[in-house]
Amino acid sequence: MSEARITNLSNESNTGGPTISGITTFSSPYFFVPPVGSTAERPDNPENGSIRFNTDSKHLEYYRGNGIGWVEVEASNEELDGGYRGFACGGMTPSESDTIDYITIATLGNAIDFGNLFSGRYGMSSCASRTRGLNWGGYASNNDTIDYFTMSSLGNSVDFGNTAVNHKYPAALSNQTRGCCGGSYYPAQINTITYVTIASTGDSKDFGDMTIIRGITGATQGSNSTRGIFAGGHSAPVSPSTNIIDYITIASTGDAADFGDLLSGSQNKPPAFNAVRCVFGGSYSNTLEYITTATTGNSVDFGDLAYRPGHPYVVSAPTRGVWMAGKQSPEGLTNIMEYIEIMTLGNSLDFGDSTLARSAGGSTSNGHGGL
Repeated sequence: MSEARITNLSNESNTGGPTISGITTFSSPYFFVPPVGSTAERPDNPENGSIRFNTDSKHLEYYRGNGIGWVEVEASNEELDGGYRGFACGGMTPSESDTIDYITIATLGNAIDFGNLFSGRYGMSSCASRTRGLNWGGYASNNDTIDYFTMSSLGNSVDFGNTAVNHKYPAALSNQTRGCCGGSYYPAQINTITYVTIASTGDSKDFGDMTIIRGITGATQGSNSTRGIFAGGHSAPVSPSTNIIDYITIASTGDAADFGDLLSGSQNKPPAFNAVRCVFGGSYSNTLEYITTATTGNSVDFGDLAYRPGHPYVVSAPTRGVWMAGKQSPEGLTNIMEYIEIMTLGNSLDFGDSTLARSAGGSTSNGHGGL
């Protein structure tokens, strides 16, 4: 076998490298250095499959084409650091909070500080892939921010882009590829749904509409890998509280369709969910109710929470859901955490305490039913 040692290769005009065809093997025990550059320096129309290192995100990324563009290369296990993590982001303490804390859902114990939001705010919603969490909208000088954080490490969130419409007290949901956000409470209720590709960055785009206008909607992430769920909310002037449940197909775009009804009209009743079942609870009530995500129909009684949280944080793993903090009436803000086993009917049990008493922030996990 012959061997050639060449320091540099270029084409005849010195404007680029040569095209190497066939099967090429790199046998070095060291490393291969890909092209390097910032997000702003990304080529506009490279070949599909092109790879580079992004100096802003500090991740490898590749070009998918088909209108998707540049996305990060995943290089982590879905059970990061030995267990699924759940995150509570921002909220009211009663001032605007920028705190992110996390729990390992499979264990019991108190929450741990993770980092801080790109901007402190409340009335936001969160969703996630297995590696990246997104926080949508919220209140902070009429904030239209989308920011993101990497769930496997500790640290602060960074800017992702902006929402295409007002998303104040919206509902966000996701599968591994796409995040969607629907509705708003302020300055008026809307039925608009927008979406982003989670592994990239940029502003959200129009997806379609929910069946009714609403905000303070309960489906923080209600989805399996195919379907997303929006449930309940504030839908004035039709009704202060609605019990309507909608669904969308996350991978496509288009308007939502009717799924069924909650047991009663309620605002901000977020779910814990796996790929089979979605359990709703909150809205200053201790009632838990559930739906089977792959079907359509009305919710059914599940059991009771030990407390009555308003605007709680809810996180999920394949078997367990945890309700974190919230506001009780008349007691006020709480740092209580309670958990259920999603596939078993019954009442919640004590999990531990959040790092602080707060409500009305975003919550997500790297093990929810949309992944």
